[in-house]
Amino acid sequence: MEHGIADIQYCERLFDCFYDIGSTENGGVTRLGYTKQEDQMHEMFAKIGEELHCQVEVDEVGNTYVMNQPDREYCLIGSHLDSVIEGGRYDGVAGIIAGLMILKWAREDGLKLPIRVGAFRCEESSNFGCCTIGSGLITREIYKQDIGGLASKEGELLEQIFRKRNLNLHPARISGVRQYVELHIEQGKVLEESGTSVGIVQTIAGPRRFKLYLRGMAEHSGATPMGMRNDAMCAASEIILELERIGNKEAAYQSVATVGVVNNYPNALNVIPGEVELGVDIRGIENASLDRMEKTLRERAKQICEKRGIEYLEEKLSDIPPIDMSAQVQNGLEQAARRLGISSRRMVSGAGHDAMSFAAICDTGMVFIPCMKGISHNRKEFASILHICDGARVMYEYLKGGEV
Repeated sequence: MEHGIADIQYCERLFDCFYDIGSTENGGVTRLGYTKQEDQMHEMFAKIGEELHCQVEVDEVGNTYVMNQPDREYCLIGSHLDSVIEGGRYDGVAGIIAGLMILKWAREDGLKLPIRVGAFRCEESSNFGCCTIGSGLITREIYKQDIGGLASKEGELLEQIFRKRNLNLHPARISGVRQYVELHIEQGKVLEESGTSVGIVQTIAGPRRFKLYLRGMAEHSGATPMGMRNDAMCAASEIILELERIGNKEAAYQSVATVGVVNNYPNALNVIPGEVELGVDIRGIENASLDRMEKTLRERAKQICEKRGIEYLEEKLSDIPPIDMSAQVQNGLEQAARRLGISSRRMVSGAGHDAMSFAAICDTGMVFIPCMKGISHNRKEFASILHICDGARVMYEYLKGGEV
C-alpha cells in the first residue's frame, strides 16, 4: 500500500520525539518500568496527545491514556513505553505511534470513533522480574494480585515505589473498553522471510518461569582435588544443556526453553562455585507441552544435582497459560488487510504482550509488523516506518468497519 508523504513524515516525527530518551552509550535504550526514563516517555506521550487536542488521563497505577471522546465506551489501542536493559527503540513504541496515528486519521476524517491510546507501565520484566504490570493490575489479572514485594534492580520494593508516587497496587478494574487492539513488532523472522506485511496473532504463548537454587561447596580451586568437589556451576551447566535438549524435543509443538539468568557465588576466580541461581523461562502454546517440559526439567535437575552432591531447590515464579485472541477480531483485521491490499498471515506470538491482560475482559486482537532479521531486545532492533504505517492502516480500516 502506498502511504502519503504527510503520514510518513508524521510517523517519523513521533519516532524522533521518543528517540533520545534513555539512550545509552552503546547505542541502545534503557527505560525500565517505574523509573525516570519511563516517566519521561509517558510525559512525551501526553504532550503529543495534547497536540492532537485530545484529553490525557493517568490512572491509579501510572498508565497514561490519550482519548478523543472521554465519555463514551471506546476501543483501546495499547502498548508500552518501557524497555529492557540496552534494548531497542521499536519494541512497544511502534504500537503507541500506531495508536496516535489512528487518532490523527480519525480526527482528519471527521469520524466519531471513540478511541483511547493507552501506554501501559512496566510491560517488560527487566526491572521487577514480572511482566505486564500496568495492564495486569487494571484488568485484575490474577497473576498480578500480590506483587508489592517485588524488588527493582536498585533493590526498592514495588510497594515502596507505589507509595512514593501515590499509586495503588489494588486499583479499580478498567471499564468502558469494548475491544482492545495492539500493534507490535514481531520479534521474530516469519514476516520478513515470507515477505508478508502484517501478521494477525492467533495465540500468545504462555510463559512459565522458575528460579533454581543449587548449593554445593565453595572451596579453594587449587587445593581441592577434582574428585572431591561439589561444584554448583558444573551442575548448573548440565542443567542448562539439559533444558536445551528439552526445548528442542518440544519444538515441534512451538515450545521454547531458555536459561536467561545465571548468578554465581562467590564468583571468584580461585574459588569453586558454591552456589548458583538459574532463571528459567519456558513458553508454548500448548499446555500439554509446557507440562512435559516442566516435569522433565524438574526430574533431570534433581538427578543431576543428586549425582554431584548438590542441594537443589526450586521456586516457580509465574505460570500464565497460552491466551487466544478473539476470532472475531482476527477475522476483522484479516478482512481489513485484504481490502487495503496489504498482505497478511495468521501466526502465534512467542513473546508476551499487554494484550494478554485484556483477553479475559473484552475482544482482543494483535497486529504484528516485520522487524529486521527478527532482532529485538537489542540495540540493533529496527522496523520500517512504512511497516508501522501498514499495521496502523489495517487497524484503522478494521475499526472504521466495526461497531465501535
